[in-house]
Amino acid sequence: TPWLLIVPVATGILIARKVPSIITLFLSTLLAGIFALIFQPDLLREISGMMTSGADSLFKGLMMTVYGGTNLHSDNAVLTDLIATRGMSGMMNTVWLILCAMCFGGAMTASGMLGSITSIFVRFMKKTVSVVTATVCSGLFLNLATADQYISIILTGNMFRDIYAKKGYESCLLSRTTEDSVTVTSVLIPWNTCGMTQATILSVPTLVYLPYCFFNIISPLMSIAVAAIGYKIARRS
Repeated sequence: TPWLLIVPVATGILIARKVPSIITLFLSTLLAGIFALIFQPDLLREISGMMTSGADSLFKGLMMTVYGGTNLHSDNAVLTDLIATRGMSGMMNTVWLILCAMCFGGAMTASGMLGSITSIFVRFMKKTVSVVTATVCSGLFLNLATADQYISIILTGNMFRDIYAKKGYESCLLSRTTEDSVTVTSVLIPWNTCGMTQATILSVPTLVYLPYCFFNIISPLMSIAVAAIGYKIARRS
């Protein structure tokens, strides 16, 4: 029924209005659950495995769609594979990896290892291109070492924030370089949370799709090239 399109439309409106992500996720999930109860009770009963007409089967089916795997059968094999999901439980391996990466990043910060790494890069920071190149190399290294994009972004920003300020660069240069070196390259690393998630969703190994990720490979090189020619390198007045 076209009424089900209200759910993604409402979600899009919440995103466009910049409603906090937790609230957006909660409201869109709640709305989807209500619409499933109204328009798709038979599917909920099929998911629950209880074909009775009671409220228990609907509640069980609704909860299973949220936290567990669902496997609905259709006349089309491709469609059957498309609508089969593993729910929140299917993402637990990724969640565990993120938690481990957070602990590892915290240990690196508290033990002073990050300070030691930063001191190595500082020796080579003489010009703009060397500063940007050091940031790119640091971001790539942290993506490889911490296995999590978000930890790498935070650590790279903390490592180079004071250096960029002392050299008179606007913070937008650090932000842009971090984006080009950390965010877009995380999907190229098989043991990174981003690479693992993409490989799981696409069912394609990371090293198989890596040669086709032209933007992800070229982006950090473009940051270095732009810094070398000095194009739009903002400095504080």
